[in-house]
Amino acid sequence: QVQLVESGGGLVQAGGSLRLSCAASGSILSVYRMVWYRQAPQKPRVSVASIFSDGTTRYDDSVKGRFTISRGDASNTVYLQMNSLKPEDTAVYFCNAVGRNSMPILPWGQGTRVTVSS
Repeated sequence: QVQLVESGGGLVQAGGSLRLSCAASGSILSVYRMVWYRQAPQKPRVSVASIFSDGTTRYDDSVKGRFTISRGDASNTVYLQMNSLKPEDTAVYFCNAVGRNSMPILPWGQGTRVTVSS
């Protein structure tokens, strides 16, 4: 079964940058729309960025202009470049592939924690 592994999180000051990585154990990520989600403490998990198989990207308004989602050269990696980080970006970040109904289709990984200090 395909497993997702997120990495790249950490502690950063407001205004700083981080680059998150999402790696899958199989080469399937290029087939699906890939989505980065985040879950802040005691809040639901929400999507923040998507990339379609044709390279089209979409962003939540809260991160538009600051975050960039991209695919790696290998078909099993997706990245999230996060710039101009704000304390409200603090959350655990997850990635997943989504189907036509926009529902996640793979088992969730452990996520990677991002903490932005003011």
